[in-house]
Amino acid sequence: ATKLDWLPAIEKEYGVSGGGFYQARKYKNGNYVFKYLGGVSLLELPFFLLGHLLAKALAFPADGFSPPYQYSLAFGVIFYNILSLFLLRFLLLRYFKDSCVAIGLGLLYLATNLLQYISVNGSLSHAFILPLYVLVIYTTMQWHERPSLKWAFLTGLIIGLATICRPTEAIMLFIPLLWDTHTKEAARIKWAKVSNHIKQVGAIILGGFLGVLPQLIYWKSVTGSLVYNVGSKWQFLNPNFQVLYGFTNGWFIYTPITIFFVLGLWHIKRFPFRRAFITFCLLNIWIITAWSDWRYGASFSTRALVQSYPVFAFPFIALIEQIDHTKFRIGFYILGLYLIGLNLFQTWQYNTGVLHYRDMNLRYYSHIYLNPTPTALDMSLLDTDEYLYHPESFTKRILFKQKEELAVDLPRDSIGIIWQGIPSDIAVSNTDQWLKITAEILPEKGYYGAHLICTTNGKDGSKQRSVRLNHPLAETGQVNQYAFYFKLPSEGQLQDIRLTLQSPSAFQGVLKKGEVVLLY
Repeated sequence: ATKLDWLPAIEKEYGVSGGGFYQARKYKNGNYVFKYLGGVSLLELPFFLLGHLLAKALAFPADGFSPPYQYSLAFGVIFYNILSLFLLRFLLLRYFKDSCVAIGLGLLYLATNLLQYISVNGSLSHAFILPLYVLVIYTTMQWHERPSLKWAFLTGLIIGLATICRPTEAIMLFIPLLWDTHTKEAARIKWAKVSNHIKQVGAIILGGFLGVLPQLIYWKSVTGSLVYNVGSKWQFLNPNFQVLYGFTNGWFIYTPITIFFVLGLWHIKRFPFRRAFITFCLLNIWIITAWSDWRYGASFSTRALVQSYPVFAFPFIALIEQIDHTKFRIGFYILGLYLIGLNLFQTWQYNTGVLHYRDMNLRYYSHIYLNPTPTALDMSLLDTDEYLYHPESFTKRILFKQKEELAVDLPRDSIGIIWQGIPSDIAVSNTDQWLKITAEILPEKGYYGAHLICTTNGKDGSKQRSVRLNHPLAETGQVNQYAFYFKLPSEGQLQDIRLTLQSPSAFQGVLKKGEVVLLY
């Protein structure tokens, strides 16, 4: 298994690496070591075994990847989260009234990206870790009410298991550590209780060790060492707060209900979890904003915060309970319904590719916001910030029009010129002058890195704008629409305009139509 001899056949059948194998690295002893820790695998194990039994019973390949395994894991994460929802409701009802808990949980599950990471991207770690947060809150409550070795050990075990799902989840420790320290008197009683049950401190440590032990055994058996550097990088002194408010995939931007999650932290002063949850939430946000890949690869909103939503549920519902006693409650509930609708619509956009997993920006987002039929011109704003809002007020002149289909066969890292030239009577002045470029292209091979590019050259320099061929509405093997605006320089004399196709890999396709229009 450490040589991954099984991988080529599985890759050929299922494409499990996503096109580039990064999930494991070859160690100096020749063994492959997986980048991701094994906690999620342990949580998946019961459903993997169920899938294995179903694969054999239903005559599917018993290879770990055939449909019975996939469906078992997909429904397994839903099963875990349904159970955790009921337990979370039980815990919340101990502090808040039923109606506010119902409203809060409805918004938590329907107005946030949690829905995406349970129902669609359930194979990621977040929805598997979320139930562990519910459990650690439960065991923490139980220990503080009835201290025992059982609850101490289970608390440590859950924290250990969460740590080998994602190492940063180790800060879950602050939940039991700071619980019931919300006042000086409560803190005095808490630490006295800990002193009187010192053996239970050992139980939580033992539980934590047993929780991480499977990962240590794996690393020892594969690398010969108990510790292995998986390669994550952090910038704790230079956090990327665009994780919260940036238009790439900002938490507050794409799941705006989460603003109330944070505001709720000011409304939990009287609760025993006040210091525990405030400390945890602030540390959690800081750690997540400090990761070097602040986009988190592909993400709808900020996916790295999803697993900690049970913690945020408490201050969120505390805030709802405060609002419920004010004249603003009807407005808040109307806003909540709107945010549910927005989230469901954007979840659909994300899964159709319109809401991009990595390259969102403000101008593009403003054009697709609640827009069920975005155009090729809207798609161009993923790559260019130039857009002409009232083209009907301009005079039009066609500079180039493709009259017949053109087969395009580009070698790797090459440029294919579609049109080049400039009419002799065009002079750039200080008035607004634009180009509108449109094209219909049938990409057949190598279009993922390809771009349609317009370039102008003049005495005062050159200017270039481009749009990707693989925009969210495009597909390989079909005729796709492309369009973008290009603002001509306001000074200097133009010497050349070029329209080109460029691809870092070998590209094959057909230019069905193409047009360059001058708007002046």
